[in-house]
Amino acid sequence: MDVSQAVVERLAADGIDTVFGIPGKQTLPLNEAIGRRDDVRYVMARHETAVSHQAWGYAETSGRPAATVVVPGPGDMNAMNGLKNAYNDCTPLVHLAVETDPELRGGDGIHETPPETYDTVVKANRLVEAPERTAVVLEEAIAVAQTPPKGPVRVGIPKSFLSMDVPVATAGEYSRAFVSGVPEREIETAADLLADANEPIIVAGGGVRAAGASDHLRRVADRLGAPVVATYKGKGVLPDGDGGCVAGTLSGSASPELLDLLADADAALGVGTDFDAVATRAWDVDVPGTLVHVTLAADDLATGYEPTVGIVADAGEALAALEDALADRELSAGDAVERAAAVRAAASDRLEDLRTSSPPLTSVAALEAVREAVPREAIVAADAGGFRVWALNAFEAAGPRSYVNPGSWASMGTGLPSGIGAQLANPDENVVVLTGDGGLMMCVHELHTAVAEGLPLTVVVFANADYAIISDEAERSYDLGAGAYDWADAPIDFTALAESVGMRAERAETPSEVRSALESAIDADEPTLLEVPTDPDEPQAGDWMAE
Repeated sequence: MDVSQAVVERLAADGIDTVFGIPGKQTLPLNEAIGRRDDVRYVMARHETAVSHQAWGYAETSGRPAATVVVPGPGDMNAMNGLKNAYNDCTPLVHLAVETDPELRGGDGIHETPPETYDTVVKANRLVEAPERTAVVLEEAIAVAQTPPKGPVRVGIPKSFLSMDVPVATAGEYSRAFVSGVPEREIETAADLLADANEPIIVAGGGVRAAGASDHLRRVADRLGAPVVATYKGKGVLPDGDGGCVAGTLSGSASPELLDLLADADAALGVGTDFDAVATRAWDVDVPGTLVHVTLAADDLATGYEPTVGIVADAGEALAALEDALADRELSAGDAVERAAAVRAAASDRLEDLRTSSPPLTSVAALEAVREAVPREAIVAADAGGFRVWALNAFEAAGPRSYVNPGSWASMGTGLPSGIGAQLANPDENVVVLTGDGGLMMCVHELHTAVAEGLPLTVVVFANADYAIISDEAERSYDLGAGAYDWADAPIDFTALAESVGMRAERAETPSEVRSALESAIDADEPTLLEVPTDPDEPQAGDWMAE
């Protein structure tokens, strides 16, 4: 069988129906094989960095992996950014990388990089050493990508193999189970500790989303009377907002009231989180001495905080077991909703002075206007950047797969590509991208991809003509002057830019204009960009929320 045909058949057999890539001479055999099928879609991006971020957004919002395909060397290295993002976020994808042919390896052939270059940015890096093994190596890679904790897996296939017609070995089915079951003794001990607490707290991470365990989390929180604090990747695992038990997001801009909620609790359950250095401010955030830590990766235990009980298990299985263990215990905890509401109210009070309706809007005013206009069931893909830090406090996430944002890798330029992936994975849903102008300029070429693919997503760009977080630090700590890294003297007309690639575009300067324009954009059912000028002199979220 033709090796390229075997690759595409293997992808389709495993339910991978979307391949993101940029064509090159080395990948054309794969492109031809994809073109012969009607059950696998090839999406051509405009830069390889966007390719892997598109696949990341696809999986983040659907739970299903996509594939990526790039040329050797420059293509592979450009894709490393998104691969590392997916690796940190435990997001599954299968990265097909065309390799230098074995007989040329080490001879500085065109685009050659040593295969081991990519070892540290993926969960696994597999190299096909003989064409007959291709389907077997690929099947193993797909299984590894989907085995919890999930992640990106790179498969290197030498260029010459792709066009060979050889007896490709049939792949067996690899197990996708990693940790199964929960340790009963530790669950019982954890249930005792949490049941005895008067003011317990739960810190929920992205592992809850990956496990589809939101309902279990809600029931455990209700049973314990424990407010939920989300991590960056946990934002949305339970809906934010009134009537819920979510107190807020643990981040560099978390309010003192949220930090006090954590510090004053007498027991904590950390589930589906690694307590990484970004969310915990390099483990400077105080957590209770009584700590139950549930994670799929044993290496996460005791990295930043010493657990009283460490449990290596799937978040869903562990929460279900805790739910059962708590069923017959007498609990003395208070009302989770009431405790969470008090923290949210305090955070909202801190934002009050930023809710201006006069242009240029603050990020808070703009984000709240967007939230009012965007349907709750819509999928929102948020880029990294200053506005995203505000969004952790001022933008409510509505559900476990409805809010996409990068975790500890925090790479800018992810918003638009991940929105494209989200729209392809969820063609019947409204998808809204939130990005700053700095982040958008790192992937602005993907506006053309959205138009070319006919994707009806809405891109909201908060434009302040500045890398404001950097400029602020440059002025405060390094005497580089105000607006050191702005481009106010070289303004960008984003509406004109979007229109130049065939995109519908509008500009809105007040909350009412934002709401009206967004409602129109979503109803239009076509690719649309909305430019919202924001205040370049607004305070930074971390400073403001700490006051």
